[in-house]
Amino acid sequence: MVNAGVVLETGGLHPSSSGARVRVSGGKVSVTDGPFAETKELIGGYAIVQATSRQEAVELGKQFMQVHASVLGSAYDGECEVRQLFDAADCPSAR
Repeated sequence: MVNAGVVLETGGLHPSSSGARVRVSGGKVSVTDGPFAETKELIGGYAIVQATSRQEAVELGKQFMQVHASVLGSAYDGECEVRQLFDAADCPSAR
């Protein structure tokens, strides 16, 4: 899929113990250093794909996760979230 131009970028992330969460609430910004207790909601990596529709993006997500299952075996437990990236056309000030 990389050679076909469908997968644009992928990457893994370091453990949450070396990270930080920056949050804004009530107009105040706060920083919490890792590690984070809710490991089931951590993002371990990402992939950016080029898809022509939501349906195609979901299908690509299924293929992406099948690669993980095939390589890592039946003990692997993971999740993929499919989301569209914003571009300038999505911002009202760009219109």
